[in-house]
Amino acid sequence: MATTAGTETLEIESLDTDVPDEQMKNFSSSDADSSSSDEEEEDEAAQELRLETLEKVLSENPSDYDSHVQCIQCLRKLGRIEKLRQAREAMSALFPLSPNMWQEWAKDEASLRTGSEAFSEIEKIYERGVQEYISVSLWSDYLDFVEEHDPLVSQCTPVGLTKMRDLFERALTAAGLHIIEGNKIWEAFREFEQAILLTIEDANSEEKAKQIQRIRALFHRQLSVPLADLRSTLLAYKHWEAEQGGIDEIGSGELDGIPPNVASSYQKAMDAYTTRAPYEELISKGNVSNVERIQHFMTYIKFEESSGDPARVQVLYERAVVEFPISSELWLAYTSYLDRKLKVPNVVKSVYSRATRNCTWVADLWVRYLLALEHIHASEKELSSVFEQSLQFAFSTFEEYLDLFLTRIDGLRRRISFAGVADDTPDYAKIRDTFQHAADYLSPHLKGSDSLLRLHTYWARLEATLGNGIDAARGVWESFIKTSGSLVGVWQHYIAMEIEMNHVNEARSIYKRCYSKRFPGSGSEDICHAWLQFEREFGTLEDFDNAVRKVTPRLEELKVFRLQLESKSVVPITHHKENVSGKITSQKRKTATKPADEQPSSKKQKTKAPKETGARVGSTIETLGKANGAEDSDSLEAVTLSRTIDPGTGEQVADGSIPQQAEPHIYRDQCTAYVSNISLEANEDHLRDFFSDIGGVTAIRLMRDKFTGKSRGFAYVDFSDDEHLKAAISRNKHNLLGKKLSIMRSDPKQRQKKSSAERHGGEAHRTADHGDKQEKSRQPGKNSSESVRRRGGHVQLEGKNTFAMPRAVVKPLGWSNKDSKKEGEEKPKSNDEFREMLLKK
Repeated sequence: MATTAGTETLEIESLDTDVPDEQMKNFSSSDADSSSSDEEEEDEAAQELRLETLEKVLSENPSDYDSHVQCIQCLRKLGRIEKLRQAREAMSALFPLSPNMWQEWAKDEASLRTGSEAFSEIEKIYERGVQEYISVSLWSDYLDFVEEHDPLVSQCTPVGLTKMRDLFERALTAAGLHIIEGNKIWEAFREFEQAILLTIEDANSEEKAKQIQRIRALFHRQLSVPLADLRSTLLAYKHWEAEQGGIDEIGSGELDGIPPNVASSYQKAMDAYTTRAPYEELISKGNVSNVERIQHFMTYIKFEESSGDPARVQVLYERAVVEFPISSELWLAYTSYLDRKLKVPNVVKSVYSRATRNCTWVADLWVRYLLALEHIHASEKELSSVFEQSLQFAFSTFEEYLDLFLTRIDGLRRRISFAGVADDTPDYAKIRDTFQHAADYLSPHLKGSDSLLRLHTYWARLEATLGNGIDAARGVWESFIKTSGSLVGVWQHYIAMEIEMNHVNEARSIYKRCYSKRFPGSGSEDICHAWLQFEREFGTLEDFDNAVRKVTPRLEELKVFRLQLESKSVVPITHHKENVSGKITSQKRKTATKPADEQPSSKKQKTKAPKETGARVGSTIETLGKANGAEDSDSLEAVTLSRTIDPGTGEQVADGSIPQQAEPHIYRDQCTAYVSNISLEANEDHLRDFFSDIGGVTAIRLMRDKFTGKSRGFAYVDFSDDEHLKAAISRNKHNLLGKKLSIMRSDPKQRQKKSSAERHGGEAHRTADHGDKQEKSRQPGKNSSESVRRRGGHVQLEGKNTFAMPRAVVKPLGWSNKDSKKEGEEKPKSNDEFREMLLKK
C-alpha cells in the first residue's frame, strides 16, 4: 500500500542518522545489500522521471485529479517533504481529499514533527479532514491523537477534559449514527470516561458519582441508537451496572434488571436495525456495478426520508458521497434535500462547497450554491468569490452559463432593492458590469435566440428602474438592434418598454423605424398590425390615419408576396419512371410520337434532327423562381429532365418526356437557401465564393432563362446541414457585385397540398379535351400551344408555351382559345424566296 511504503521511507531516513559508521561499512560491503541498493537507485531514478512528467501534466492542466494523486504518492516515496506538503495543499485547494489521504497526511506530519507547534499543525490537518467527508476511521485517529498528544487532556485538566468531551460529541454527531461503524466512536467515548473514573479518588464520592452517571448516560444513549452488535453493548452495560451495584444480579432474561425506559428504547433500536439490515446488505455488496450500488443507496435514502429523521438521512448521503464523490446525481439529490429540510448554514455551505469542487461541470450545483448562500445571508464577498470561481469551469451548454449569470444578477438586484443600507451592499454598477460580461461572452454563441433577448430585456428593465436611466435602457436596445435587428421580438420588446413607461411618442418613432423591415415568418405583418393597435389605444385620429397610410401599402405588398409564394407551380413528380414517360409522351406531346410520314410537311421540316450521333442537349426544368425577388417557400421540388437525341433515329425525345435510361434528379429542398436579388452578371462561381467562408455548400442552382441562358436573378443553394444553412442566412443583405442579396430558407412543405389539389383538379379537363387536342395536332400548318421548334439541335418553344410560367397566369390544362392566333409562326420560305431576301440585303 502507498501509505505503508511512504511511512517506511520516512522512517528509514530518520533511522539512518543513528547507525554507527563501522556497521554501515559492513552493511554496504555485502553483495546482496549492494544489489538491493542498485535496485533502489534505479527505482528512485524511475520515480524522478515519473515525477517530472506528472509535474508537467499538472502545470498544463491543474484540474487533473488523478495526476495530483499520483504526484503525492511519488513524492512520498522519494521523501521530498516540502514538495509533498505543497502538493497536498495544491490538491486540497481544488478538490476534497479522501479520508485515506487526510490520514496519510496527518500521520506523515506526526512522524516528522514534535512539540506544541507540531501538535497544533497536525490538529488542523485532522480538523480539515473531518470536515470533508464522514469517516469513522479518520475520527478515531483524530480522537486518539488529541487524547495522547494534547498535554491538557493527558493531564486530565478541566479544560482538557471539556475539550475532549466536546470533540467526542462532535464525532457522535457526524458519525455516531453510522449503523455499521458508529459503535466504535461510542465505545471510545465510554472507555475515555471510564479511564477518567479510575483517576478519581474514592474519597471524592461526589465527583465519582457524577462520573458514574456520565458513563451510565452514555450507555443509555448508545442503546437507543440502531447500531450493529447492539446486543454486545447491552451485555456490557449489564455487566458494568452489576459492578456498580445498580443491578443485584444478572438474570436469565435479556432485559432483566434493565430500567423500563432503557429496555423500551433498546427494543425500538433493535427493530429499527432489523428493518435497515437488508438495505445495509445491499449497499455493502462488492460484486455489483457502481450504477447498481448508487441505486441501492438512493433506495435506502428514500426509505430514511420516509422515516422522517433528517440526521439519519444526512449521514446516509454522506456515506454515499464518500463512495461516489463525483456522482452529480447524488450531490444534486443531497443539496436539494438540505435546501428543503435541513437549512443549517454551516452544513449547507460545507456540502455545496464539496459538491461544486467534486462536480465542477454541473452548472445547476453552482446556481443552487449561490441561492443557498443568499438564503443564509452570506456576505457579498463570499457570493462574488463563488460566482467568479464558477466561471472558470466548462459547462455543457451556453444556456447554463446564461442561467448562472442571471442567478448572480438576481442576487445583486435583491441585495440592492431589499437589503437597505449595509457596508457590503453592492452598487448598481456591479449589475451593469455583470450584464455586460454576460452579453459579451454569450452573444456570439446565442445570436438570434430567445435566451439572448431575455437577457437584454431584463438588462434594459433594470437600467430603467433600478439604475434610474432611461437613456441607458435605450442604449441597451439600440446596441442589441445592431446585432439582432432582424428579429421582430427585439423591436416588440423595445416598444413594450417605452409603452410601459408611458413614452408614447418614443414608441411611435420605433414603429416608424421597423414597420417596413422584413422579418421571418409573419413578423412583418405582426409589426404592422401592432402599430395600428397601438394607435387605436394611444394615438390621435391623425396618428391613426398616418399609420394606416403607411401600413396599408406594406400589408398589400406582403399579401401579394404571400400569394405569389402560394401560386408557384411545381413540376409533377411520380416515383414510376415508366408512368411519367408514358403520360408526358402520350398526353402532352402526341405529335412527337407520330411516324415521320404521318406528319405534315411543314412539321417534318421543323423537326428534322441533326445528324451528329449521340448528341445530347441538356435542358433543366426547375420550379419557378421567386416573383419580385421573393422566396418561393412553397416550392416542393425541382426536377432536372434531359432532352436527348436518340442515336439510333436521330429524333429528339419529346419535350417533358424522360428517357428510359435517365433517372430524374430530384431536389427536395430539405436544407436549401433561397437567394434572390442576384446581379445578372453573377454566376455560380460568384455565389460559391460568396459562401466560401461559411462552407458546407453541396450544390448551387442558378436559375437561367430557357432561351437566352441568362441569369434570372435568383438561385437555390443546397447545404450539408442546418448549421451551415443558418450561417448562410445570417449573411442576408450582404453585397454581391453591388447588389444586396436576399437570403432565406427554402421551405417547400406548405405547397404540397396545393400542388396535389391542382393536379387532381385538372384531370377532368385533360380527359375532356384530349380528343380535341389530338385532332388539332393532326391539322397541317397548325401547332398546339405546346409544340416545339427544333433548329440545329436546340429546343425552341413556339406559340404560348406555358409549362415554365407561374400557375397564376397559366390557364388550366384543356383550356383553349379558338380565336387566338399563334405567335411566332410563319410559313416556311422556298429557295427562291430566300435568294430574293438575300439580294435585297
